[in-house]
Amino acid sequence: MVVVAFAMPSVHADSISYDRNIRPILTSNCYQCHGPDAGARKAKLRLDKEKTARPVLNDLLKRISSHDPDEIMPPPKTGKKLTSAQIQTLRQWISQGAKWEQHWSLKPIKRPSTPKLTTSQKKWTRNPIDHFIRTKQNELGLAPSTEADRLTLIRRLTFDLTGLPPTPAEIDAYKNDNSPKAYEKLVNRLLASPHYGERWGRHWLDVVKYADTCGYDKDKLRPNAWPYRDYVIRSFNEDKPYTRFVQEQIAGDALFPGTADGILGLGFIAAGPWDFIGHVEVPESKIDGRVARHIDRDEMVSNTLNTFTSATIQCARCHDHKFDPFTQKHYYSLQSIFAAVDRAERPYDSQPGLAKKKSDLSQRITDLKKELSAIDEEIKKEGGAKLAATDKEIAALRSKAKLKGKRPEYGYHSHIAKSPETTKWVQVDMGETADIQRIALRPCHDDFNNINGGFGFPVRFKVEGSLTADFKKPILLFDQTKNDYPNPDIAPVSFQTKNKVRLVRVTATRLAKRSTDYIFALAELEVFDVTEKNIALKAKVSSPDSIEAPIRWRRTNLTDGHFPIAADEKAIGALQKAQADRQTMVAKLRKPERQARRKKLQDQITATEKELKGIPKGKMVYAAATDFKVQGNFKPTKGKPRMVKVLHRGNIQDPRGDVRPGTLPIFTKENFEFKLAADHPESARRAALAKWITRKDNPLTWRSIANRIWLWHFGQGIVETPNDFGRMGLPPSHPQL
Repeated sequence: MVVVAFAMPSVHADSISYDRNIRPILTSNCYQCHGPDAGARKAKLRLDKEKTARPVLNDLLKRISSHDPDEIMPPPKTGKKLTSAQIQTLRQWISQGAKWEQHWSLKPIKRPSTPKLTTSQKKWTRNPIDHFIRTKQNELGLAPSTEADRLTLIRRLTFDLTGLPPTPAEIDAYKNDNSPKAYEKLVNRLLASPHYGERWGRHWLDVVKYADTCGYDKDKLRPNAWPYRDYVIRSFNEDKPYTRFVQEQIAGDALFPGTADGILGLGFIAAGPWDFIGHVEVPESKIDGRVARHIDRDEMVSNTLNTFTSATIQCARCHDHKFDPFTQKHYYSLQSIFAAVDRAERPYDSQPGLAKKKSDLSQRITDLKKELSAIDEEIKKEGGAKLAATDKEIAALRSKAKLKGKRPEYGYHSHIAKSPETTKWVQVDMGETADIQRIALRPCHDDFNNINGGFGFPVRFKVEGSLTADFKKPILLFDQTKNDYPNPDIAPVSFQTKNKVRLVRVTATRLAKRSTDYIFALAELEVFDVTEKNIALKAKVSSPDSIEAPIRWRRTNLTDGHFPIAADEKAIGALQKAQADRQTMVAKLRKPERQARRKKLQDQITATEKELKGIPKGKMVYAAATDFKVQGNFKPTKGKPRMVKVLHRGNIQDPRGDVRPGTLPIFTKENFEFKLAADHPESARRAALAKWITRKDNPLTWRSIANRIWLWHFGQGIVETPNDFGRMGLPPSHPQL
């Protein structure tokens, strides 16, 4: 096929073009008050549309030429003033008839009629596009090139569709295929090849800036970026409808919940560069951190609009677009769509339905825990003023029972458990049997989640001894497995016992809550003989599991002689007594019926958590996310959008008006802002954008992908600026195509 460029019409030196000469003047000086933004519009005057602007052109000319401060436009307070050259350009344009031109990319898409050819000329054509090519050749006095031979055709086609050369056997098979559909069969075979998706997926990945590293200073590796890459390849090989392909990449989690591709596609939003230092090492509360996140949203906006609609909206980050009808408000409305998402690792399920099952089970656990909390609220309410006074006393004593000193060796810390009913134990081996008379359990102190004193101290537990290392015949020394033990803060939990043992084991049968999970932790385990000597000091420690994070947490810390001490021992004693009194009071309020309900709920929680744990863990993909593991100062929004305002000249320290989620004002009879419910979830914003982009009447979307396909096939697009269909981009060489 021969691609012939249509000749562009010549422009007389004195003629004024609306697009080239007039629109930039109006955009820079007038659109702020009389442009597409209805909220900022003054005097109900709109100058960006011919229908409303043409009747006031003479008055416009008068106002911009005036010297009266009450008449002149733009008003002096705006700081803008048209130059004499700009005024002359507007005057000349009006005198020439003030012709408006609708930009080619915003015109509704219409299928043109196929040019008519003579009978002999028709013989050369194979499809409707050939009619346009042959017609232009006739106008320019050109003749078609000679048809390529079969060797040339199979090489061209195979390289084009798979990026690989044909094998000798494939060449011979095509040369010797005498069927009239030989070429069509060749095309279908190559389209069915897995190499097709690999070749054409690379084209797409280039457009969306896909990379396996983050870029910027540290250029960190993205170990889970590849699932998005494979998703793109598979989508091409499966011939996925383009509408679905677009929607999955912007809002797949909202529009196609429960599907793997609904998550994998969101790798598109995370494909661009990401500033590790600006997000992880600098908090969002600091200017540099805010700038990093602002630039990150800019990348999301520009990549989305450039990729799917070939619109260069990023020009409006610092000022209203000089040539296209886009203002800063339009740009920041687009930023607000991505205000709650970040680039991070998120799980996806390769098996359909698993995501929904996980979500349902997680929700059930949440509901059951709410019912459990309701029982505690019943007890609290029934306890009345006496219980409230005790709680107040405990709070006051906690403030007095401050820490005297704290070493970096915190103690022993078990692995994290999902259920409080998980059994954990830790033991010390003194090496030989000894007569003991007292055991002391020293609680930990940690600032995690404001737990402080008593961090990880078991709610229910028992202490056992053994004469042998195999612990086959345990001796019960202390039993606290029937009732909950109140948090001792950092006061030692001691008890007397007269036994001969070699090993002492502490078994937690109900774990302490950490935040959303459960643990077992002790600062020190002391075992005193009849001389009051701690014979467990430096003794060997063993346990089924341990968080080894020296020097804070490790097994050996349990017998190292270091533990937190209270500055006011009396306050600690009073605190323990108050907590014991509360425990006794609450025990009376826990009637048999409540106890039965509590046990039933706890059993249901345990069973549901077990079922949830049994579901295979989802694989991870680097994609748009609102919930992920905290990394330094990089914290998830949990779906709560960040505040986005119009930034004067793009300055993060000069925020102006508020914005609502919206898009480009290309549909004149519609508001560019999305109609969203007041309590809409974050994903609804992206879903609205995805549906707007894939509207059947959106001229930018379908022209953009058609041009890219032409570019990837022939090496040059119908429009040579594939990411810019605006007035600063190049016009199409073949407008009808």
